[in-house]
Amino acid sequence: MRGDPRVDAGAELCTIFCMNHALILTRTADHVRKLLSGDSAGHDWWHIERVRRVALTIAREERADLFLVELAALLHDVADWKFAGGDEKAGPAAARQWLESLDVDQPTTDHVCLVIAQLSFKGAGVATPMDSLEGACVQDADRLEALGAIGIARAFAYGGWKGQAMHDPELPPQPHGSFEQYKQNKGTSINHFYEKLLLLKDRMNTAAGKRLAQARHEFMEQYLQRFFAEWAGER
Repeated sequence: MRGDPRVDAGAELCTIFCMNHALILTRTADHVRKLLSGDSAGHDWWHIERVRRVALTIAREERADLFLVELAALLHDVADWKFAGGDEKAGPAAARQWLESLDVDQPTTDHVCLVIAQLSFKGAGVATPMDSLEGACVQDADRLEALGAIGIARAFAYGGWKGQAMHDPELPPQPHGSFEQYKQNKGTSINHFYEKLLLLKDRMNTAAGKRLAQARHEFMEQYLQRFFAEWAGER
């Protein structure tokens, strides 16, 4: 005996809906993996995969939309301004082009592109609030990638790619007051800790992000203590 046709139709639509989401995520992951597979500056596919995992962990705790969070996490670095000539619009534009090629609905596309547009750190003196809970989850996950052991490794990988000195005690950190100043930064990898990385703990949006950031922040502080002790010849 058949059940209520309305229930059957709803279940069928749900199945189709979930299948479409799964296909979009699978194709997007494949697309991003191909785009970033050759990166050596700490913004490779494995960075994306780690951000995706942490963003979903945070999103589950915060009860955010998991599909939107995962899609934004996958696409957040498809054309990062640092690798696009400083063009902060390149990332949202590249994400929009990809999502439209998959016929993703406009509200989802607009939401994901707004997350990407708002995501980046823009300087010590520049506020970067997120307009959605999903954006807050992805921003926290991306910032957690800049903290702890992986954050230290990525800082030096990026500094080497950019041709920065590791440390110059005669070159103090700069508290950039605008995004333009931050983009034009010519400092050292160690200065980057003080210009950005050590500031992130207090800029987390979610309870989960704040909790995860604390231990990673403390590990970075311990690393810097050891770095300067070795620099001074004390250890």
